Amino acid sequence: MNKFSEKDWKLFRNKISDWKEAYMEKLNKEYVALLSGKGNASDKFWKLEKRIREDKKDCGVQCEMSRSNQFYIMLSLLNEGAITFDDLEDFSDDLKDTMKHFAGK
Repeated sequence: MNKFSEKDWKLFRNKISDWKEAYMEKLNKEYVALLSGKGNASDKFWKLEKRIREDKKDCGVQCEMSRSNQFYIMLSLLNEGAITFDDLEDFSDDLKDTMKHFAGK
């Protein structure tokens, strides 16, 4: 499913690396908080290991970039909290409306 414009595709390609960096920075802060919390070092280590294993599957960490996947990547980024609807302000109304529809907003 990709009916978005060439302009939306180019904008997406320009923004994706910054979105991923910001999401990974957020994750890193959460990891630091986890490691800095109370509890046994081994418990924190294994909790972090499990969390990283799960998080690395997120589109905000890694994704297969292709125009045919743009919709699914953007929807995943919204659902993961890697981006918000504010991050879509420069995109076409069609793209924003589609994202809002499928993200349930």
